[in-house]
Amino acid sequence: MRDYADDDNCEQFAAGIDQQVRVVSEWWQTPGTGQPFRQVGPAEELRNREHVEDFLRQEKVRELQAEALVVFISGHGIPGRSDTHFLRLPDSATSRPLATAVRTADVVAAALDSHAKNVLVIVNTCFAGNMENDLHAVHKEIGPSRRVSSRLDVLVTCGLATKIEVLQFPALLQSALERLRRTAGITSPHLSIPEFMAQYVQGLSPQDEKKFKLFHLVQGGNYQPSPCLPNPGFVQLPELTGTLHHRGSWAAEYWLDRATGRPTEGDAGWYFRGRESLNRTIAQFLGPDAQRGVLLVTGCAGSGKSAVLARAVTLSDPMFRRDPLYKAAEAASAGGTIPPENAISAAVLARNLDAEQVAASLVEALGEAPAPVTSTDDPVAVWSQQIQDFVQASSDPVTIVLDALDEAQEQERIISDVLTPLVPFCGSLVPVSRHSRPENGVVPAVRLLIGVRSSQPADASSLHTTDEDASLLQALRRVFPAARIERTDNLVSKKDMELYLSALIAETHVADALVKELPLVADAVWPSFIDARLAGYQLRNARDPVALARDKEWHRATLTQGIRGLLKRDLKMVEEDGLPPSVALALLKASAYAKGQGVPWGEVWPAIAGVFLLPAQLEPDEWDQMIAKLLRGRLSGYLAQAIEDERRVYRPAHEELAAELLRPDTGLLDPGDSGV
Repeated sequence: MRDYADDDNCEQFAAGIDQQVRVVSEWWQTPGTGQPFRQVGPAEELRNREHVEDFLRQEKVRELQAEALVVFISGHGIPGRSDTHFLRLPDSATSRPLATAVRTADVVAAALDSHAKNVLVIVNTCFAGNMENDLHAVHKEIGPSRRVSSRLDVLVTCGLATKIEVLQFPALLQSALERLRRTAGITSPHLSIPEFMAQYVQGLSPQDEKKFKLFHLVQGGNYQPSPCLPNPGFVQLPELTGTLHHRGSWAAEYWLDRATGRPTEGDAGWYFRGRESLNRTIAQFLGPDAQRGVLLVTGCAGSGKSAVLARAVTLSDPMFRRDPLYKAAEAASAGGTIPPENAISAAVLARNLDAEQVAASLVEALGEAPAPVTSTDDPVAVWSQQIQDFVQASSDPVTIVLDALDEAQEQERIISDVLTPLVPFCGSLVPVSRHSRPENGVVPAVRLLIGVRSSQPADASSLHTTDEDASLLQALRRVFPAARIERTDNLVSKKDMELYLSALIAETHVADALVKELPLVADAVWPSFIDARLAGYQLRNARDPVALARDKEWHRATLTQGIRGLLKRDLKMVEEDGLPPSVALALLKASAYAKGQGVPWGEVWPAIAGVFLLPAQLEPDEWDQMIAKLLRGRLSGYLAQAIEDERRVYRPAHEELAAELLRPDTGLLDPGDSGV
């Protein structure tokens, strides 16, 4: 209701109502994973109670069958004398609300007692808190089966004696919408009612919070996302991987990121080059002639283990093969290096996972739900057995990729309790009892493709390390004595690095001249492909890439210093993007110190980073501006994204970088020329 011609501020109020409708329309048009909302408003002005009833009847609100129904009510309200509430219409007489106004609870009841599975009503009128008793009575009149089977929620924006400020609701809602799109990091397609309320109240000052917060008068139940509340921050990622669809699109993004070798997440190119012999070995291992076995891909930090595994995972995926990017990958690959389609059954990144999480992740990646466990059960044993049962029931070889085992927690237990039980299925002779043999007579088989870090041998041409600090690799070899070992840090990889750098700089205007300088760049950063990626990105963005490649000081103070030197130079230059180096370093340090999968944006990232910036301080909106610049600027390649507890989180792109940032006194901001 917008046109109250007799009011002194009628034009201002009408404009405020229009702004409310615009923001509400924008929010509930937010794309999600399900069907979009059909937005319905009155065809003509609602001036009296008959108009309201006609609208409810014409739209068949009481009989509506839908997954979600949202009703937004805004206008003037009248507090009743008997703990009730009326909607004041333009033709209403405030002295006769029973005859000329509409009892607000009657409109709400039409929605709550419809056949919609999920209902949300938002009432933005003066004194809306007065309808609490009315709503309590309405809720009791709704059938018990509907109260149990449906989620019914009613939110009001004003308390018992509070008048609305007509522009406040759209301002708070717009602020929450923008926060969810930028900083909140909530990744689910829908929000829970408490999440929605929390984002809304953030726009209120402490003195106004009690007065203008959202009041939850009818509560539908729990903290689960509601189909009534689309999340403006939800990003519909393409379904890139059939292998990984059980783990979600964000897991698919990890494998694609590593497989492409892209310097930033927004880059759409395919830069993986070389590694022909290793890729051919992996393709043969995943081919039809190799039914079982173990292949260990190892190498020192940053030498491209994850990239090689991710390439196999991505290129063997049937859904990715329909993506145009596959054609680019195929064109850049030598013959015999692409694994067969559907060659991989499950792929799991073990970073920061314990044995229980690895076992559960493998079960889920195989398309199964982890079996329920009791308080006396060992979850690792239960889910490990579930994996074995899956293998025994499968008519085809089960191929499992496990990356970053060296970055997992409980590494020894993962080997002993999750991987060791698969030993009988990996060898050439597989003892299978008669009762466990599949009906088709096929002997169960497993292929394990595992990525694990180990120190570089003293002789770089050797395939094996003899250093004692390679204990994890040695443990795997004891469990799988017949395992084949392939290293990513031998001398052959230096030429592969040149090819990778060449792909990264291919679109620069001086690419041909720059290619001649790449062998020296590769010599300086080998065997770290993470350093090569960062160096290639610096060349791509340099004002004069050839001059930079030939700059002896860049080689001395940046490339030969590894990731430390590269980061130091980028921190020095990031001020060109309007991001102070000290703030950038504080944000990067905060991401390294965060536990779990990374640090969420929201209030957490600024709070942690603020510790590293002391004694300087920034306001909350300044932190948000700085984080936004970090994520879209030259330092974005130093961060990777993940999902934890349905929040987008950020962490250093590589453990080597995290280790550098965790050093108590890195001296990364010390003055000194690191090349231009």
